[in-house]
Amino acid sequence: MAKTALIGGSIAILGAAAGLAYAVRGRSSAIFGPSVYHGNRERKSLALTFDDGPSEATPALLELLAKFGVQATFFMCGSNAERLPEIARAVAAAGHEIGNHSDTHPRFDFCSSEFIYRELAEAQRKIAGATNISPKLFRAPYGVRWFGLGAAQQRLNLLGVMWTLLGRDWRWPAPRISAFLTGQARAGDIICLHDGRGVQRTPNVDATLRAVAETVPRLQQMGFHFETVSQILCPTS
Repeated sequence: MAKTALIGGSIAILGAAAGLAYAVRGRSSAIFGPSVYHGNRERKSLALTFDDGPSEATPALLELLAKFGVQATFFMCGSNAERLPEIARAVAAAGHEIGNHSDTHPRFDFCSSEFIYRELAEAQRKIAGATNISPKLFRAPYGVRWFGLGAAQQRLNLLGVMWTLLGRDWRWPAPRISAFLTGQARAGDIICLHDGRGVQRTPNVDATLRAVAETVPRLQQMGFHFETVSQILCPTS
């Protein structure tokens, strides 16, 4: 009996751990707050998103997106927007959508509700100060959600956004990123790339820039159109 109880207890613990892991990192999880990870599957459209900016590399990315006629969604860190307000304004002026990616890019697991709220609220304030836009979308740093996030989102009127495809552009070379995205993309996907590295100054995002230059025209040739996250969430009219 004791052995059976021990096994049963272990299984329960493992099940609880797996459940918490899904709540924290699962792309389809909305346990800690309203969240989406893909858009309308009925249109052959993709949402290209960039996290961690603005950075000194963002202007080069804006040039690429303008070249291909792509509107994207930029999830900005408040501290970066405050440090580089002219670049943040350039993103907005180009017609791209702007989202909240926290103020200083921390992991939220095991953080207090007050800390999480301050991170989101400070980002809202700094992004609005630089761009005159108050974001309606939020992406958690590292995709990590936690207790108290839902309340913070509700207070700030923010919808959580995860991703369908993660390009791992901080680790993979451009050809691998491009091959992954073009091989996996399907209608309604939200693609996550990065135009910064947390709150680093002058980050190296060359792999991202090369991947965008290779991938976007290939996806367009495959018949995909690019929309912002808000657009891709809209139902077919």
